[in-house]
Amino acid sequence: MTVSSSRRRGRGAGAGEGHWSAPASPSGESAPPPPSEDREADPASVARAIVLRQLTSAPKSRLQLERKLAERNVPEDVAAAVLDRFEEVKLVDDAEFADMWVRSRSQTRKLAKGALRRELSEKGIDPEMAASALEQLSDEDEEAAARQLVERKLRPGLDLTDRAERDKVARRLASMLARKGYQPSQAFRIVGEVLDSVSGSESVSGS
Repeated sequence: MTVSSSRRRGRGAGAGEGHWSAPASPSGESAPPPPSEDREADPASVARAIVLRQLTSAPKSRLQLERKLAERNVPEDVAAAVLDRFEEVKLVDDAEFADMWVRSRSQTRKLAKGALRRELSEKGIDPEMAASALEQLSDEDEEAAARQLVERKLRPGLDLTDRAERDKVARRLASMLARKGYQPSQAFRIVGEVLDSVSGSESVSGS
């Protein structure tokens, strides 16, 4: 599936999770190296160290970082001040995170907009920002991904001329698409179209 790249907004392409390094700030300012939490008692220094480690391992939204700091008992006011500073130098950027998330998850997991919207909400991305990021994924891209999934999951040797067997296969594949965020009516329509295409191909090859 190809995700439209027309909406760049001047940002670089996001890397997938597990292949991320914190970007340099536009001004060229570098974040300070993380101090040792065992030796450094200053809460702000501890918070900066935690945030830097989190961003080095994978991209994170501000809410994800807030939760991680709370787990480490960093005071809320300290966490807010540190994250504000990271946002100022563009090391934390929820809009960029949302764009990256949509690109990565739509390509690797073939998720529909509905599932992506839920995931972004869980990570603290507001609806307007999520909608902007989802503009990258066209309806055509979404349906093409669904067809690829259905074709990949079709088992060889199925007798699609048997109505009971076909209905069973259709329900299984539509459920799979629903878990990926596709609406039930859309899922059943796409599955039906793929099954019709496969049945037609088999009829021609067997004639």
